Amino acid sequence: MKLKAVALAALLLAAGPASAEVKIALDTKPDLETSGSYNWAHAFGEALTAAGMEVREMPRGSIGDEAEKLDQLSIGLLEVSLSDVRSVGQIDPFIYGVRLPYIFDDVAHMYRALAAGKVIETVNEAIAAQDVKLLALVPLGPSSGIITTSQAVRAPADMQGLRMRALDDAQIALYQSWGAAGVIVPWSDVPAGLQTGIVDGYLNSAFVPIMFGQTDIVKNFADAGVIIPLRAVMVSKGWYDGLSDADRVAVDKAVETANAATRAWLDRVAVTSLEALENAGVTVQRLSGEERAAFRDLSKKVYTSGLMPEDAVKRWTDLTDSTR
Repeated sequence: MKLKAVALAALLLAAGPASAEVKIALDTKPDLETSGSYNWAHAFGEALTAAGMEVREMPRGSIGDEAEKLDQLSIGLLEVSLSDVRSVGQIDPFIYGVRLPYIFDDVAHMYRALAAGKVIETVNEAIAAQDVKLLALVPLGPSSGIITTSQAVRAPADMQGLRMRALDDAQIALYQSWGAAGVIVPWSDVPAGLQTGIVDGYLNSAFVPIMFGQTDIVKNFADAGVIIPLRAVMVSKGWYDGLSDADRVAVDKAVETANAATRAWLDRVAVTSLEALENAGVTVQRLSGEERAAFRDLSKKVYTSGLMPEDAVKRWTDLTDSTR
């Protein structure tokens, strides 16, 4: 992959020397209404610009896929990337704890747990040898719900017979705990999979069908609050370590500014994201606490399925229990 990253260097350097600007690789369209990760990137970039740094946003997909972005970070061709959590997890699987179903009560709980457990610092010790650094974990939107093409879902029994798009084996195990089947499908193939019936739905935040133009395909959203969909803000460790003291302070402050901006956005869209789905023709199933509990209780099977080491699961559950 690093050879492919080198081949992309000409694109990245076309507008001038790499050291002259901070390139931020986006993961979604630059839409402040629907994308939590873009709210983060926008606030981060504005804070850096105010500090006298030159910033350039790189559109989603313009400099390669997740593996290629990671390679470019590691060799210093790219400074900042809104990346999939798997980009971190393939180096340090401990990070996958953030994707355990119902591990967090809400985003505020997540931030408390990350801070109390010094999770980002711990992960950075593990990934430093790859010349990358994790700056933040950013919610893409409100907690994930169950998105389907036809079957309305209010209870695990409604999942029987459905084939759901999965990110990985962990999500397959989650669907199986609910009585459904899972199949790993790349995100780029999801629209075709939904239209052809290869999959009947997927798990994600309410804004995602709107953001990716899928509201003519998916017709139901169950507000199950399963997982907080996250992006990992990855940076080139060589770039970060090579900053002047003043610029490094500016970057660290920009992270705090961007985190605050994203949390404020999440507070605003907790209700409006569901309304936006309904306005686009998607039926929303607003689950009660009791209905969510039925999914939560079954989901705990994933914790002991062997997909994460037992000691790592215990570290995460102890941490989140102590910060509730």
